[in-house]
Amino acid sequence: MASQRGESAAPVKAARKGLDKSHYLYMAVIAAVVLGAVVGLLFPEFAKNLKPLGDGFIKLIKMMIGPIIFCTIVLGIGSIAKAATVGKVGGLALGYFVVMSTFALAIGLVVGNLIHPGEGLNLTPYDPNKKAATDSTVDFLLGIIPGDIPVLPTLLAAILVGFALQKMGPQGTPILRAIGHGQAVVFRILIMIMWLAPVGAFGAIAAVVGATGFQAIVSMFTLMIAFYITCALFIVVILGGLLQVVAGVSIFKLMRYLAREYLLIFSTSSSEAALPRLIAKMEHLGVSKPVVGVTVPTGYSFNLDGTAIYLTMASLFVANAMGMPMDLGAQISLLIFMIIASKGAAGVTGAGLATLAAGLQAHAPQLLGGVGMIVGIDRFMSEARALTNFTGNAVATVLIGTWVKEIDGDQVERVLSGAEPFDELTMNPHHGMGYDADDAGTAAAQPGQPAHPQPAGA
Repeated sequence: MASQRGESAAPVKAARKGLDKSHYLYMAVIAAVVLGAVVGLLFPEFAKNLKPLGDGFIKLIKMMIGPIIFCTIVLGIGSIAKAATVGKVGGLALGYFVVMSTFALAIGLVVGNLIHPGEGLNLTPYDPNKKAATDSTVDFLLGIIPGDIPVLPTLLAAILVGFALQKMGPQGTPILRAIGHGQAVVFRILIMIMWLAPVGAFGAIAAVVGATGFQAIVSMFTLMIAFYITCALFIVVILGGLLQVVAGVSIFKLMRYLAREYLLIFSTSSSEAALPRLIAKMEHLGVSKPVVGVTVPTGYSFNLDGTAIYLTMASLFVANAMGMPMDLGAQISLLIFMIIASKGAAGVTGAGLATLAAGLQAHAPQLLGGVGMIVGIDRFMSEARALTNFTGNAVATVLIGTWVKEIDGDQVERVLSGAEPFDELTMNPHHGMGYDADDAGTAAAQPGQPAHPQPAGA
């Protein structure tokens, strides 16, 4: 991540070119969802036969679950150890992130239990041992895709390997670096798979609408609207309340100060795209460079409030849609799993979807058949995830700066009142690197983490 803090003219152009490709994918997914819904309504029997398209895409996502979980958890444990060594700021940041992410996951469960998204659809449960009624060509093509790796054993192995490498000290650094390179390869494969999302979304949505009619469309819109409202309330009530009580700062003034970054995030569905600007703006706001250098990069990996809300609400949606709602015990165990696994959901497009599939596969494999519906609406919810994640990290930076008394209150007042506006000319290639990256910023970044923009809600 450290490489992203400075942006020369050439990298900016390259990034914009990449974002254009992302926009093409976004538009393709939207078109596929609309077309799938239309086909499902007009030609229901034909639409039901398109289910293998969605099944094939889900199998590709499942194929990547094991490698993603292993790499991100191993590197995440190493990242936690490094962040904790920078002292009070790192330890306080990590503690806050764990508490807030858990709280966000719990909020997602509460809202999901209140609105019961997906209820009444009664989709067919997924049975990995049962062959679909398809022709031999379809069976052959689906059979090419490798089987998934068990999630919970992978999670345990990753935790053990992470702590073992941590104990090895400098000797474990080359291995961590190699795993970091492996993570980059895994994420690159995932990006390639996500370019098939329009095909998967078309098949999944068409099959579901063909089987259940207009009710499926209503259920998906209900989930989307509920998710947006939940994220908005979380920002205004929870984050805003904390910010006002602890730092005496209005959440609305802070959001107005970050308005340009919100536009950038909304247009790219990626909070990572605004990472260098958030670092610069938090320093300009009056938070000390060491606090910003530890809190912001760490938060981008461990403080994903929007993603946490999404994971739990989407899980309950799938369970209700399959006609197998989770009891309280299953929900709590899923929440515990998501607390750990969501720390690896900040990779690239599709990582959040892979984490969702991992949680369902670990606790109720029969629910995987409903993930196809999430594929179709995942991109519609990505902006809310990204904006919530970004706001959560901005608020966290101000809060931690206040707690450790490393923030200039007078500067905060001048900046948020407009008396001292942010100078865009300060966004030069060396801005944000005034502190020692080895001691601060990179202490929070995961080794080998890809440098491309990521949807914080991934």
